[in-house]
Amino acid sequence: MDDVHPTVPVIHLWDWLPAAFDPVLILMAVWLGWKADQFGKVLIIGMAALAVSVLVSWAISSMGLPWIAPVRSDALTLFPVRFIAAMLWASGAYAARRVARR
Repeated sequence: MDDVHPTVPVIHLWDWLPAAFDPVLILMAVWLGWKADQFGKVLIIGMAALAVSVLVSWAISSMGLPWIAPVRSDALTLFPVRFIAAMLWASGAYAARRVARR
């Protein structure tokens, strides 16, 4: 009896980087992180930036235009990577504004 194992897709670092450096994700996270008045809002900012970036990426991809981090059925969406990246971008902007205000 042969052992039949389903093939597991291998996700490499170069698959993750475009999702973390999506320009819409960065712009939304940095802008909202800069505007935040409490660090606790970074979680909400991460969710909002994720949602906007996925919607914009999906719209661009569905029109057939090339995009750095496409959202389509044959590409990885990487929601956790996008969410963590959005929280990191927002945290950096929040910290930069606090330092700039001193």
